[in-house]
Amino acid sequence: MIIMPLTLVNVGEENMIKKVGGKPEIKKHLENLGFVAGGKVTIISTIGGNLIVNVKEARVAISREMASKIMV
Repeated sequence: MIIMPLTLVNVGEENMIKKVGGKPEIKKHLENLGFVAGGKVTIISTIGGNLIVNVKEARVAISREMASKIMV
């Protein structure tokens, strides 16, 4: 199985989150948004370097830098 950052995933493809990295405060922020290991995430679109993703039945906009901390 290949683990890669969310930034490399195709739009519309549902993936399972393997782990969330980054500094403790970034990790906590992402987890509060619903990015937790075992959860599902789908990229809806990319706009100007930011990603619109579907996570926990909600649409969330995150920066490419944040998305690179989410491993799927």
